[in-house]
Amino acid sequence: MLGLTIREVSLALREGRISPTELCRKCLNRIKKTQHLNAYITVTEELALKQAQEAETRLLQGKSRGPLDGIPFAVKDNFCTENIRTTCASRMLKDYSPPYNATMVQKLFDQGAVLVGKTNMDEFAMGAGSTDGAFGPVRNPWSYAAPFREQTGAQLDSDWVVTGGSSGGSAAAVASLTSYLALGSDTGGSTRNPGALCGVVALKPTYGLLSRHGLIPLVNSMDVPGIMTRSVSDAATVLGILQGLDIRDSTTIPAVSSIKELPEDFDVKNICVGIPKEYHAPGLSEETLTQWSRVADMFERAGARVERVSLPHTQYSIVCYHVLCHAEVASNMARFDGLEYGHRSAVDSSTEAMYASTRHEGFNDVVRGRILSGNFFLLKQNYQHYFVKAQKVRRLISEDFKHVFSSGVDILLTPTTLTDAAPYSDFMQEDNRTRSAQEDVFTQPVNMAGLPAVSVPTALSRRGLPIGLQLISPTLQEKKLLSVARWMEQRVGFPSMSDYVDTKECRKVSGVTKREQTSAA
Repeated sequence: MLGLTIREVSLALREGRISPTELCRKCLNRIKKTQHLNAYITVTEELALKQAQEAETRLLQGKSRGPLDGIPFAVKDNFCTENIRTTCASRMLKDYSPPYNATMVQKLFDQGAVLVGKTNMDEFAMGAGSTDGAFGPVRNPWSYAAPFREQTGAQLDSDWVVTGGSSGGSAAAVASLTSYLALGSDTGGSTRNPGALCGVVALKPTYGLLSRHGLIPLVNSMDVPGIMTRSVSDAATVLGILQGLDIRDSTTIPAVSSIKELPEDFDVKNICVGIPKEYHAPGLSEETLTQWSRVADMFERAGARVERVSLPHTQYSIVCYHVLCHAEVASNMARFDGLEYGHRSAVDSSTEAMYASTRHEGFNDVVRGRILSGNFFLLKQNYQHYFVKAQKVRRLISEDFKHVFSSGVDILLTPTTLTDAAPYSDFMQEDNRTRSAQEDVFTQPVNMAGLPAVSVPTALSRRGLPIGLQLISPTLQEKKLLSVARWMEQRVGFPSMSDYVDTKECRKVSGVTKREQTSAA
């Protein structure tokens, strides 16, 4: 049951094959069995069981609220949840409980969805591995699946690989079968990157299509709530529910109509797929390149036009992104001063000393480093040279995409990440900025341009770890984007995590098939 899609489990609930309370308990038990992944910061067991009981009552009365009624979900810990601890994986907010729900969370509650927990992340979403939070690193569920263990001979409690980030906890929650969907945030690839490395579908919608109200900001001009599910159809269902105007967020735009249902028999013969030549980046693994070529050939054999295109300013994108990101971070982090909410230092010799000590104690080195560099870029003597110039380059990057899409290209096909997931020990050899530059190279140009993109799991590498590819479309073309993604998903043959069971469970359960072991969890 835990390995089903939202559509399948929703049908099972309506047909009475399982109750929302039973389903909720299965997910909560699964969370306990996968604690070693460190995917959750807070597990909301009491609330989840209460919401599941309410959903059960509605279903028995024939008053279902829709396809998400009774469905367990998880939320990245930078979305505000009323009276539930929201930490951003930082000491600065370790005891902060917001007085309201983020719009995205409230919309899911309104649909009857059941919150099982708040997921782990990089501190304030600054990172690409989910390794830099105050609550410790997140472990990739595929580290404990049979393919990785058999191919690498890795030890059970060592040699594990990272999830990607910064929404690694959300990706791990969906991949490890503890929730059916999870919210992440995507500023430079923070949903798609872990989605690719954990083998789940990760959607970053058009900027403004989903409300940012209640999402604790990193970079206001690029932040987008992201959706993680096990199938493209599920992502479309969730997007259809979450999209639309919000009076609390002036950057929101009207909903795109009829997104919930994707066509069953989508024909790619009328689609032109672009392959950006600049995305053949240094460090791109041979296996990722092979999968990229395989899927491009798949489109071509099906009758789609596949063309090589150019996005000439891509090479400047990552540097431009870091200047703008750090500048906005410096502004956004100013609110954490120890006065109104969050951590306050015991140092009280002066207001200035309390400010400085609070921020030193509350923020990690990564956050403090970005605040320092961001303020440097915004100094009067540097503003034109760094910030304004970066904004001009951002416009050029956006124009590159517009030019390609206006030339007849419908969808761009690119890698999501350079390689499969790195071992934690190797990943931590590099500093945060270098890791982010490497991991975000294919994803952050989309945020700069405000375009929608989705990462689709494509294959397992020779090490038994997921490889994902990214599809990009023009703004507000989510239906076409997801239709193409679903067509691709149906043909790549990516295995489900429910086909495997982690090694710890293998020792506990004998004489049962792998699929039955996972379903019984």
